[in-house]
Parts: sequence; structure tokens; C-alpha cells
Amino acid sequence: MSGGAHIAVLGGGSWGTALAQTLSLAGNTVRLWARDAATVDAINRDHANPRYLPGIGLHEALRASRDAGSILQGAECVLAVVPAQTMRGALQTVAPILPRTVPVVLCAKGIEASSGRLLSEVAREVLPENLVAALSGPSFAHDVAAGLPTAVTVATENPDLASRLAALLSTPTLRCYSSDDLVGVEVGGALKNVLAIAAGAVAGAGLGASAQAALVTRGFVELRRTAESFGARPETLMGLSGLGDLILTCGSGQSRNFSYGHALGRGEPVGSLPLAEGVATAGIAWKIAGERGLDAPITESVVMLLDRKITVREAVANLLARPLKRET
Repeated sequence: MSGGAHIAVLGGGSWGTALAQTLSLAGNTVRLWARDAATVDAINRDHANPRYLPGIGLHEALRASRDAGSILQGAECVLAVVPAQTMRGALQTVAPILPRTVPVVLCAKGIEASSGRLLSEVAREVLPENLVAALSGPSFAHDVAAGLPTAVTVATENPDLASRLAALLSTPTLRCYSSDDLVGVEVGGALKNVLAIAAGAVAGAGLGASAQAALVTRGFVELRRTAESFGARPETLMGLSGLGDLILTCGSGQSRNFSYGHALGRGEPVGSLPLAEGVATAGIAWKIAGERGLDAPITESVVMLLDRKITVREAVANLLARPLKRET
């Protein structure tokens, strides 16, 4: 279990701060890199991050800096906790100063929209000498920062490294399971965000719990179909980083993706809402499904909904009008 390690966290948003907090409370030396000067000052001076994690007092030993070099000095492990679409840029920033012996754990959930690459593929392009892992699972930043019990999966293609990282990152309140199915963990985490937008839209439009349950269930079929085309194992998708994360994200207003979809379903403006990773992932996920000849009607509906080409009710009507077939 975690304690006594030196861990660097790249990203001062809610999830990065939450992970830094729980790891610091477990006795690790944790340093956090953030671009925003106000966030750095608040963490160091007030032991708080009111912009991204309001209401949570941070451990006094947790320190932040805008200087990536000082954050990485002596680090045994790096957690990359920036949005999926800015991951490449963040890794390029630290590439010249990151020792190649230090593993990098990707803690964002998404697919790079400009290239269609998984984040592990992006990391290997930028950091070809570093071992790459991913952390994913049903977890809300506020819950983790508040010390509420949470379980996630840490995955890398090397089983021994996955086990070591899971032990390193586990705390009394954060339990990390290990996996060597890196692709499965990544794809499950990315696609569930798209489905959460759909679930939120159905809820926001007032279409009922039955419709929401049906959509999530059939959406999971799409998720498995797409993930398995990447080589993901079915049992991974039934675990924390697949089904577990899908259940959490598709049923709570704490989820940014669900909240974004909920606003769409109610016809409310979404311009001022917090970043929802599923917005950027939806288009590339639909493109990938098309290129691979996969049936992904819910993903397609989310793309059309985001483009304001259809309403939620029209999307559901289209799904209900699809030809009848066997469930399995």
C-alpha cells in the first residue's frame, strides 16, 4: 500500500488535485504541476483548490508549482491528469526533463480527436522510453478527495509493473486493482463518457427511468463491440473500468458528461458548463466505428445531438424505429 514514495502529478484540476490529496494523506511526498498561478498559490498558501475542488481542505504537505522541473525531481512515478485533448502537449512539455526510468500513469479518459489514437499511443509517441500505464474506474474527484471509499483499475501491458503501480497508488481509501489489458481499460473509460451524455440527455428530456436503463444497457453493447475491435478482453469491460464506470457516470449529476447531456435534454445552453470529455470523444468514436464496420447507433445519435441536427426525442424515436432483432 502507498506511503513514503515521491509522486508527481501533472494537472491541477479536480481529478489531479483529488489524487494528489489522497496520496499525500497516505504519507507520500506529492508535488503537483499546474499552469494556473492562482491554483498554485491557493494550494500552497491556503491548502485548498477552490476553483476546481471547492469545499475540500488539502493536506498541508501537498505542494504545487508551475515549474515542471521541480515537480519531477526525484519522482518515482508520474500521474498525467490533464484533459485527453491536451495530453500530448503536456507530455511534450515534460519530455525533455522526465527520466526514462519513471513510469507515466495516464489518468484522463478519452481518445485524441485529431488522430484517433488512444492516450497510451500518444504517450508512446512522445515518451518512447517510458513505461506507460492507465488509471481508470468509477470515481468522482470530490469523493476521492473527501476520503470516501473508491476502487479503480491500474493497467499496463506488463503484469508485474501493473501490480507494483497498483500497490504504490493504493491508499486506505483508494483501492487499486491491477490489469494487463491496457487497451481495454482505456477504451472502456473513453467510450463511457459518450454514453453518459446520451443518458443525461434522456434524463433531461424527461423520458423516464425505463428509457434510461434501456439506453445504458444497449450502449454497453456498443462499448463492448467497439472495445473488442481494439483487442480488449470481455472480462475487462465487465470490470471497474468498463461497466463499473458506466454505471456511475450514467446515473449521477456529479458526472460532467451526464450533466452536459442533461442540459442538452432540457434545451439549456451548454457553453458555460465544465469540460465534458465525451464531447470531443463522440465524433472520433463514431468515425472509428464506421471505419471498422461496427454498428453504433447510440454513438451516432450523440454526435448528431451535439451537432444540433436532431433533438433528444427524435434520437430516441430513431432508435426505437430500428429493425427488430434478437437481443444477443
